[in-house]
Amino acid sequence: MATVSVRDNKALSRFELDAQGGLAFANYRLTPSTVIITHTETPPSLRGRGIASELVKGALQLIRGDGMKVIAGCGFVVDYLHKHPEFADIAG
Repeated sequence: MATVSVRDNKALSRFELDAQGGLAFANYRLTPSTVIITHTETPPSLRGRGIASELVKGALQLIRGDGMKVIAGCGFVVDYLHKHPEFADIAG
């Protein structure tokens, strides 16, 4: 997969990733110091290609860059954080 950029669509409260003609996204809720990722979704035709992992990685990098913590409110993000201890510093 080519290097792509995850963006924060603040108007829709979600992180987005354009991938192979589709759009993957992760919905979130904000508290003053925490981003709660509540749901991730990848188009069915693009599943199994690592796109959701790329989306979550980019989202976590944006969250870290903003000096925020993250709470995993969906199973995919819970699993991702368990597999990627390099994000333990922002896990709330």
